[in-house]
Amino acid sequence: MGQFPELSSSVRMNLRFLETFVWLAKLRNFRLTAERLHTTQAGVSSRIASLEQSFGVRLFDRSAREVTLTAAGQKALAYAERIVMLGQEMKRELSDPDMPPGVLKIGVVESIVHSWFPDLASRIHREYPQLEIEVTSETTINLCKQLEAGTLDLVLQTDVQHAAGVENLPLAEFPMRWVASPKLNLEGETLDVADLAAYPLVSFSRNSGPHKTLERMFSVAAERPVRVNCMTSVAAIIRLVADGFGVAMLPPAIIQRELGEHSLHLLRVNANFPNLPLVGSFRTGALLAENVARLAQRTASEFALNMGPDIAIPPAAAMTAPAWGTNDV
Repeated sequence: MGQFPELSSSVRMNLRFLETFVWLAKLRNFRLTAERLHTTQAGVSSRIASLEQSFGVRLFDRSAREVTLTAAGQKALAYAERIVMLGQEMKRELSDPDMPPGVLKIGVVESIVHSWFPDLASRIHREYPQLEIEVTSETTINLCKQLEAGTLDLVLQTDVQHAAGVENLPLAEFPMRWVASPKLNLEGETLDVADLAAYPLVSFSRNSGPHKTLERMFSVAAERPVRVNCMTSVAAIIRLVADGFGVAMLPPAIIQRELGEHSLHLLRVNANFPNLPLVGSFRTGALLAENVARLAQRTASEFALNMGPDIAIPPAAAMTAPAWGTNDV
């Protein structure tokens, strides 16, 4: 049997040191990291110093009030997270050989389900072949309640969450456009918001960000109150509007097939609508959920680059639109 080559003393490390590195990168505070790992601040400092000596680089900048990663530290963090996660998986498997494969519970809004989630599911299977995923499709409000309750590990939704112990990762933004069926004969016209009030309006669920924006828009532009038909199902909205029931504000990213089949078309309206932000949220310290969230970010970025800025905006340029408030898309 062949032997593994022995690592030189300059690159030897252990999982405890790498775990300390990962937590200090997240918390940016020696005291909080020490409390999290049930050790002392001196112990944390010693472990980081050992890693820096092993690699021959500085991992953190300690000159500011908060410790921050150096450029080398940012590169090292991605590897350290993977090594720590693999170490945890190895420990679980060896401690109980009969343990079933792990399960990650993911909540996803329909706007993502109808765009790039199938690509993400394939990537998760390739990256984590032993991992099972359970997918729940719901509104943002309900998904985030389940995340806080611990019944979901990761939610891909449309609003930054401010609950304690929850972290957020920007994924992308979807531009929004007014759409209608060719049956309404609105194609080619330049419309005002008041013109749209003559047709039944179809919107995402009441109290969602898009619905609130819609109400504000028509309260200013329309001479009389308008009736908005609210639905929690994106698929139902698409079907209803394609049948000619009324007009709706939707992301073109989720109606590519309908646009191609000419069952829906984009309207030209003299009013801008905020982009729809897409956010991955997970509990602090849930490394697997965070890694899958980063995989989602890469998937959304590739989708945006392939489709163009009229369809999706990658995270580097995203999160620039006005805040929605509470979303249910």
